[in-house]
Amino acid sequence: MKVEVRISTEIKEPYVVIYTNELTTEVNQIAALIDNATESIITVSDNERIVILRPDEIYMVRVENEKLIVYCKTKKYSCGKRLYELENLLGGNFMRISKSVLVNLRYLDCVEPSIGGIMLLVLKNGGKDYISRKYLPAFKKYLGL
Repeated sequence: MKVEVRISTEIKEPYVVIYTNELTTEVNQIAALIDNATESIITVSDNERIVILRPDEIYMVRVENEKLIVYCKTKKYSCGKRLYELENLLGGNFMRISKSVLVNLRYLDCVEPSIGGIMLLVLKNGGKDYISRKYLPAFKKYLGL
């Protein structure tokens, strides 16, 4: 891969453009790395307290009973945002594995086959969820399968 950096006094804010003939895992990882350089914070609630989280503290985000639940290593919190909003904020280390679940790819432990063409994903904190058939091809591509 070639990298080129140009310095210009006319540029007010740095920006990055990636030229590629196809969207590969390597390109996605680089884009995610650049995107996470300006890492955002996520506000969640724990009863009456507002807790500030960095994306690397989040293992999984799941919609449960029409509420967004954010799972960390040992605790879970509720969040007032929509799943798609959090998906945009969290960046490239997160992948949607079903209509209602995002997982942090850095905390994958294993994937187990299940009935009906779906797979069970297990995270390093013990969290589990199923990868639906719709999202399975993208997940397999991420794994290089």
